[in-house]
Parts: sequence; C-alpha cells; structure tokens
Amino acid sequence: MENIKEEEIKIQKAFENRHWSEIKSSDAWVIFKVMAEFVNGFEKLAQIGPCVSIFGSARSKPDNPYYQAAEEIAAQLVKRGYGVITGGGPGIMEAGNKGAAREGGKSVGLNIELPHEQFDNPYIDSDKLINFDYFFVRKVMFVKYAQGFVVMPGGLGTLDELFEAFTLIQTRKIARFPIVLYGKSFWQGLIEWIRSTVLEKERNIDAEDLNLLSLVDTPEEAVKVIDEFYHKYMLKPNF
Repeated sequence: MENIKEEEIKIQKAFENRHWSEIKSSDAWVIFKVMAEFVNGFEKLAQIGPCVSIFGSARSKPDNPYYQAAEEIAAQLVKRGYGVITGGGPGIMEAGNKGAAREGGKSVGLNIELPHEQFDNPYIDSDKLINFDYFFVRKVMFVKYAQGFVVMPGGLGTLDELFEAFTLIQTRKIARFPIVLYGKSFWQGLIEWIRSTVLEKERNIDAEDLNLLSLVDTPEEAVKVIDEFYHKYMLKPNF
C-alpha cells in the first residue's frame, strides 16, 4: 500500500501547476547533478583502455548456466587484453566482474540504485566503481567506453541496453562494434520477430541491420566474434 500511495503522489504532482521560479530551481539542480555524473564518469573511464560491456539479468544465480558462461566470457576477454564493463550489480553483472577479476583484468562497475535487486558486487576494481542516479548517463558510459557488447539473457534493463546500442550503430551515431547475443534459444524468438514483422512485413529496417547482431551459444564463440571483428576491420579499440 505504501508503494501505491507514493506512486499516486508522483502522478498528482505531475499535474500540478508550478511557478516558473519553482521549475527553474528544481531543473537547475537536476542539470548540475547530471553534469556531475558525466564528469565523474568521463574522468574515471577515459584511461581504462579497450573494454567489452557485458549485460544480463541481475537475478541470475551462480548456479545458472548463463552466470557461469558470463564469468568464462569475461575471463577469456581479459586474456585477450580487454577489460570488462558491467552494470556493477548482482547476477550476470557480478559474473562478468568475477571473471575479469579472476584473470587479473580491469573490472569496471557502473552501478545504479534500483529497488530490491541492485547493489555493487565485490569483484569490481575499487577505483572503477561508479554510482549513477540517471539511467541515460549510465548508458552513455556503457557505449562510449566499450569496444563490444555481450548481451546475456535478461529482463527489461537488458533489452533497453541492447536496443540502445543497436539503434546508435544502425543510425551511425557511433562507430560500429560487435553486438553478441548469448543463448540462441533465448534470443531466437526476438530475432525472428524482428525479421518477419519489423523487416519483411512492415519494412521498418533494412536487411543489413540484422547483420549487426551475432547469436552464439558458447563463451568461445562470443569471444571469437569480437576477436574476428577487430582483426577483419584492422581496427584498434577507440581509447
């Protein structure tokens, strides 16, 4: 009941008329908070070197096969000279940081406070843990400082991060980098819907847009996609 009342208060406030002085004061404070998060993120991440962002569910437990796969992917990436960026929380995020820490690699956590499920995991480098209040600032950091995405099965947050990267690359707002979807059985239905409905029926994307996504089923395949991408295009990570 308490949560319901809090939501009702938020909705009511959204319809209240406010004076310009109130709007200016509250919005100015938000602007400064956003700026502070950007500055802090840029300062801490500017020198981390080539990294891969790993996304996935905060609810996956250590005995979950996807958790174990994420840990192994992170470990293999570190062996190839990459650092690992995660959302800093439990589940798949913890697995990514754990794998990176296991091999002595850079382990970055971009944490955000969420009800019931988000807290920073113990495998993040102490100087590479950043806490955010704003999702959109956090997503900028995921994209700006990563040379690839590995997207494990997850919920709405994972889908949000996937389509953020997908859209930015498709619209050429950022340079192309590999997006790896781990778990064919989990992702195949989404990919088929995009192909059959978004592409073939509605013509809302181009056929080559689907080439931006790679589906894999093993940690070795996931790492191979990223390795081959950079060898093929003879690109250096943009750090």
